[in-house]
Amino acid sequence: MGAPIMPVTPQPEWPRPPVGGYTADDLDRLPNLPPHTELIDGSLVFVSPQTKFHMRVMRLLEHSLVLAAPDDLEICREMTVRLGPRDRPEPDVLAVHASADTGLQQTTYEPADVVLAIEVVSADSEARDRESKPLKYAAAGIPHFWRVEEARGLPVVYVFELEPARRTYAVTGIYHEQLKVAVPFPVEIDLTAVDPRQRGGTGAPRDAE
Repeated sequence: MGAPIMPVTPQPEWPRPPVGGYTADDLDRLPNLPPHTELIDGSLVFVSPQTKFHMRVMRLLEHSLVLAAPDDLEICREMTVRLGPRDRPEPDVLAVHASADTGLQQTTYEPADVVLAIEVVSADSEARDRESKPLKYAAAGIPHFWRVEEARGLPVVYVFELEPARRTYAVTGIYHEQLKVAVPFPVEIDLTAVDPRQRGGTGAPRDAE
């Protein structure tokens, strides 16, 4: 008697990139892409399952910014920005001009629409969030960028502002326990509120040297 025939496990059909890579428009046309797929340098970037820390930080920032934002700005989460024909990243949280709203089927924004882009660093996104994305956001002229890291279970927020002549970011502050900034609009956030068990921190922001 021959060996038993083992069932063949079907393999997922991954998209095959065209010559020269994908374009920003392809994200709206490719079928069955995983949620939150990004385009970086013409390559598709698939996002790993997010941690509870990542979820809590996004929730805290979105809620706080919605309460503080002026009427001419809208706070969005997980919407892509079309930086160019080969780059369409998806910041975790955005502040955009309300006038850039094109309706409920809108999937992306232009760099000129964006006032603030925020990235919450995850294990699989560390290099992109620390290196490639800030460079691309600055080159596209996005005036404000925040990078959020985790330290002892709490968020640490690195705040950057665009130096327009060089199109590079300069760090303007590093914030532990409490974030308080005047631009792009005044907002104060208790960063310990990300976890109700650690709520009530009184640390003041530590300015970058």
